[in-house]
Amino acid sequence: IKLVVPTLGCGTPPVEPLTSRVVNGVDAKPHSWPWQISLQYERDGEWRHSCGGSLIAANWVMTAAHCINTKFSYRVFVGKHNLVEEEAGSKAILPEKIIVHEKCNDIALIKLSEPVTLSDQVQLGCIPAPGTLLTNLYPCYITGWGRVYTGGPIADKLQQALMPVADHATCSQSDWWGIAVRTSMVCAGGDGIVAGCNGDSGGPLNCKNAEGFWEIHGIASFVSGFGCNYEKKPTVFTRVSAFNSWIDQVKKMADVFLKLH
Repeated sequence: IKLVVPTLGCGTPPVEPLTSRVVNGVDAKPHSWPWQISLQYERDGEWRHSCGGSLIAANWVMTAAHCINTKFSYRVFVGKHNLVEEEAGSKAILPEKIIVHEKCNDIALIKLSEPVTLSDQVQLGCIPAPGTLLTNLYPCYITGWGRVYTGGPIADKLQQALMPVADHATCSQSDWWGIAVRTSMVCAGGDGIVAGCNGDSGGPLNCKNAEGFWEIHGIASFVSGFGCNYEKKPTVFTRVSAFNSWIDQVKKMADVFLKLH
């Protein structure tokens, strides 16, 4: 029997995530989305969760550009499940460099000041192949510590929700998001029942590929101002497969820059 092993071992959580078709968010199984990180900023001497993100290499995290504000200091917390508890295997790491996409696309990369050690709690998510487009209603999961409902508190434990993809033809209809949705974005949800809420920004849209590995197809970008779960207003994500070459280029440039200095 030939076993297919993913490159660099990504997208294979040691703990299999829940994949029941649960309506609305539910607590994720601890460490079943081990590439999920908490991006935290410092305010009044305290670290606060502000956005999600995904570990895509031992020293690189991918998040949304709108999560980054140059006024704040940030840290990346890996291996977290419950934000308010001390957890074995979790670690806070300071960024060495933050690179925001230069053309207003909602994607940013954070180079960590030290590489993380992969473990049962900390694993890499896979990046889909360039140009990959998912079919309408493809089952994906949004994960994050976002608000559980409109105006509600941020969740302590990592949440997950099944969010089927709304393809570009559907999502760009005039009574959906219309021209606000570019081809470099991907939509998920919009059934009026489940949607990402504030605080899920920057976090992954996790989709299992044909080989059984989890790929990060989206970076949570914006939800409707009407609230979290609005019909025909799905959560809009930056489509990761539109930015493969940018991601590779940024990582290469950062390495060259460090060698020169």
